[in-house]
Amino acid sequence: MDEPLLSPIEQYIVDIVRQKRVEKGWSQKDLAFEIDLSIGFIGDIENPRYRSKYNLNHINALAKVFECSPKDFLPEMPL
Repeated sequence: MDEPLLSPIEQYIVDIVRQKRVEKGWSQKDLAFEIDLSIGFIGDIENPRYRSKYNLNHINALAKVFECSPKDFLPEMPL
């Protein structure tokens, strides 16, 4: 069986960002524009077949546009 491309913590962050994006009614293009990334990069992050992931600078930018704390993208306890 193939190993997952993302670790549990990386997948958790992707899922939280996607949830917040959908709640705002934003497309991947909208989010890409808001945090100054390419549309393709956001698509790659949300596609489980790719290894792309958010880094700390992305998480900081996401917290700004979603008006929350960077901590909101992390679980309460280690995964």
